[in-house]
Amino acid sequence: MQPDTKAVPIDKCRHCGSEAPVDVHVCPRCDRLMTLGRLGDYFTFFGLRRRLVLDVQELDQRYRALSRLFHPDYFHNAPPAERLASLERASYLNDAHRTLRDPAARLEYLLKLEGFAPKQSREAASAVPQGLLEEVFALNEELEAVEELRESGVPAEAVAARLDEARRPVEATLEAHERRLLELAQAHDASLESGDAEGRRETLGLLETLLLERTYLTNLLAAVRRHEAGAGSART
Repeated sequence: MQPDTKAVPIDKCRHCGSEAPVDVHVCPRCDRLMTLGRLGDYFTFFGLRRRLVLDVQELDQRYRALSRLFHPDYFHNAPPAERLASLERASYLNDAHRTLRDPAARLEYLLKLEGFAPKQSREAASAVPQGLLEEVFALNEELEAVEELRESGVPAEAVAARLDEARRPVEATLEAHERRLLELAQAHDASLESGDAEGRRETLGLLETLLLERTYLTNLLAAVRRHEAGAGSART
């Protein structure tokens, strides 16, 4: 598997001492499975550049190929160091595949790699547009009002209709955010390919804020659906 990175960290084989990039999983000199390098990351592990738009089918193919390469069952009779290496790599592979396969998790992971540390609650709140915060407060008030109606004995159908009305704007806003996230992800990858480090950094900052807003929206949507589930159980 050929790497798709430009600056791949180097790791040393613990069996023979030769060096190889961390995305080379088998030592080219002694043909032993190399221990998991500490300088790599999920992208490097798969031989990928730090792109945000990935071909999921290609990622799955690389995952299956690597699974066959160092599945622990194949190293049952190997020396202890190599058995440990297979376990480390199999575990790391699963974590990497799960993260990179999900666009939101992939973005969050890349932001951490690039030094965009998670914001504290007060700082995070200040980064969210005031309009969105007002939408959050308004919906929370609406959910409280709906809950009071449900507890007062209002017919379940009326409660469900009001919840449906509350949910639709959140879904529409979330869909718009998903489209914007994709646009910015594509812009990030274009900057990566062209070598525009400043433009890439600026786009990552925009993505960080948008991802934070998306978290607010998904939490809102989850809250509405919990109330809908409660209303549904009340009808049965």
